[in-house]
This record gives sequence, C-alpha cells and structure tokens, in this order.
Amino acid sequence: MPIAVGTKSPDFTLKSKDANGLVDVTLSANFGKKNTVILFFPLAFTGVCTQEFCDITQGLNGYSELGAAVIGVSVDSPFAQEAWAKKENISVQLVSDLDKAVTKAFGVEFPGLAGIGLTSARAAFIVDKNGIVQYSEQTATPKDLPNFEAIKAKLAELK
Repeated sequence: MPIAVGTKSPDFTLKSKDANGLVDVTLSANFGKKNTVILFFPLAFTGVCTQEFCDITQGLNGYSELGAAVIGVSVDSPFAQEAWAKKENISVQLVSDLDKAVTKAFGVEFPGLAGIGLTSARAAFIVDKNGIVQYSEQTATPKDLPNFEAIKAKLAELK
C-alpha cells in the first residue's frame, strides 16, 4: 500500500546516469526549493512506460511552471535507463532503485510483472517543499497511468 498523504516522505539518494557518468540524485535536495513529482514505473523499454515518459517529457515545462521537479524511479540499472532515455528522447530525471529499497519504502512493490519478479508498481507522489506527501496514487494495474490532471491540479494548489 502506498504511503499516505500527510506523511513525511522517505528521503532517498539514488543513482542516475548522465553524460558525466553516475551522479547522485537526492530527494531532500529539493526541500525548501520546489515540490517534487515522483513517478514510479515498472521497467524501461516497455510500451506503457515509454508512452508515459515521452508524454511527460513533452509537458515537462508545465511542471516547471508549477514549481515542480519530476523524478522517474524504476528498478532498472542507471545504464539501462540512460539507453532508454536516449532512444526515446526522454529528458525526465531517471533514477535507479536497483535494490528496490525506495520502492519498498514508498509501499509500491509489484510482485510479479510478467513473471520476472519484483518491480515498482506504477505510482505517483507529490512531495512538497517541506518533505510532506501531498499526493499519493498507485494505479490499479501497470497498464494504467496516473491521473496527471489531478497531479497538476495539486501542484497548482501548492504553488
């Protein structure tokens, strides 16, 4: 069960791959500065995930205008995430939860995607500038997308 609105968000530092190599991305680096949309997704190179992150990339300025950073989290390696982002022109910050600790901390484990084992479920959270969860959604199935209109509406309230 995903963590609830009103609770303190688990902090995390996860690896991301960029042109300079592996870098640390820490959620609390945004505290006091901007709200953060955290999008958990099952796996890179899959149809629904690709569509979701291509759509988010196209609308990324809208999230910036609402004062929010967007971070995508999956259990893929940062190298797979980088290859996927390059192939699909995804510019969302992607971070690797390879050991699944953050997925478990947010309560969004998906135990049997296509029979390959534990992945992240498709889920969305808004963590405000103070580190408090203001929006929490796990979709019914990995094929369902989060309610992005509701996410944007909540971000507009928090602005």
